[in-house]
Amino acid sequence: MNVLLSDVAWANAGGAIGAGLAAIGAGIGIGQIGKGAVEGIARQPEAVNDIRANMILAAALVEGVALFAVIAGILAMFV
Repeated sequence: MNVLLSDVAWANAGGAIGAGLAAIGAGIGIGQIGKGAVEGIARQPEAVNDIRANMILAAALVEGVALFAVIAGILAMFV
């Protein structure tokens, strides 16, 4: 008898897959943000401070959304 996880097997699988995809998607998204920032700095080195600030802000927003998605996936397994 498993009291922690949901009784529905599909909920457990879906929650785990959803949480994993959210983490992978966030990693890819932050990689694209970093790639764009490095390319922008290479093209216009004098704008490095503005580009860096925008890159950090965008990466933080992506991480926030990914955190919500991972928590939703984990909740799907436990509810």
